[in-house]
Amino acid sequence: MRTTWTFHSAGTLCFGQNAVAQLGEIARRLAAQRVLIVTDQILVRAGLLEKLCVPLRDAGIAFDVFDGGAPEPSIALAEECVSYARRSPPQALIGLGGGSNMDLAKIVATVLAHGGDCRSYLGDDQIPGPVLPLICVPTTAGTGSEVSASSVLTDTERQMKVGVLSNFLRPAAAVVDPLLTLSCPPKVTADSGIDALTHAIEAYTAVDNEVFPLPPGERSAYQGRNPFGDMVAEKAIRLIAANLRQAVADGTNLAAREAMALGATLGGMAFSNVGVAAVHALEYPIGGAVHCSHGAGNGCLLPYVMRFNLPARVPHFARIAGFLGEDTAGLSELDAANLGIAAVEQLKQDIGIPARLRDLHVTPEQLPVFAEKAFAVKRIMRVNPRAATVTELEEILRSAW
Repeated sequence: MRTTWTFHSAGTLCFGQNAVAQLGEIARRLAAQRVLIVTDQILVRAGLLEKLCVPLRDAGIAFDVFDGGAPEPSIALAEECVSYARRSPPQALIGLGGGSNMDLAKIVATVLAHGGDCRSYLGDDQIPGPVLPLICVPTTAGTGSEVSASSVLTDTERQMKVGVLSNFLRPAAAVVDPLLTLSCPPKVTADSGIDALTHAIEAYTAVDNEVFPLPPGERSAYQGRNPFGDMVAEKAIRLIAANLRQAVADGTNLAAREAMALGATLGGMAFSNVGVAAVHALEYPIGGAVHCSHGAGNGCLLPYVMRFNLPARVPHFARIAGFLGEDTAGLSELDAANLGIAAVEQLKQDIGIPARLRDLHVTPEQLPVFAEKAFAVKRIMRVNPRAATVTELEEILRSAW
């Protein structure tokens, strides 16, 4: 039985408008004379790469750019980025973009530090020591990868998303500048925002730390619910609920963008210590097969998994209803909990998240395979507050279809 918990995050969090101006100073503190920026061509064309180049040049930091990043990056793309980095080895890496680019930078920093290939580090706690220093600069408000201990890739051979989970993956610095999110399109804003909400809700309702079912001899960055995780998850839910609709409807709303940036970072702090659960386990095979965005897949599944978990977490869902802005006065705890789930469904509808798996082009024939694959992701499924069989996971998917 676990009786203690710890809390980890990025080594430094630099948050606020124009925070990116401090990038050169941060790189110098890491003793990095040459860095590799991992990003994608969309962000280059949007002018966001140049916002990083200016402070690096001013600080006399040499840099190379890998702009081949892609959504839901494959293991093959990660290996390509590793090969590129080895041509002119950096002392640090900067991940610029959404979670995909930041996760790509993380696995590259791992392979450059320890050798081998990307597959060598898949799973829980397979990284033997510190990786190359990482600076993560998000351009969306969603994944929380700037503070998290995970890197998610796509195994195209297995049609499955796979994860690397280790506290060594936490960035040395997270630079969260809400101004960089202003150009984020509405759909990406919605997908990433509902992803952040999923992180916070799964963390707030996870299995308790005291009974976290970690097998003897195994280690994990995930630990189950604890007071600090609850605190940051609650704040994340409140911020996202109050600001996501506005950020999707009007991307120039800087107050909403700043609140969402903070909510996503806090959600990342919560889930990367507590853990994510069945929503993520189910999304991994779905995203790997139908190539939907991680946020769209998570957002689609979230209320259906909440309904499955409801018997184990009635008080928590009742409180979540309040965090989401619902009036629960005079309601029974169970009615308030159901109101919380209904509020998530309404938020999904308001921002255009697919209501059902069929909207993501999932077929009924795929559901049993997805359930089997999700059940096998033990490092995530053990975080779920209610144990689920393969049959029950398939029932969740059928309810969502």
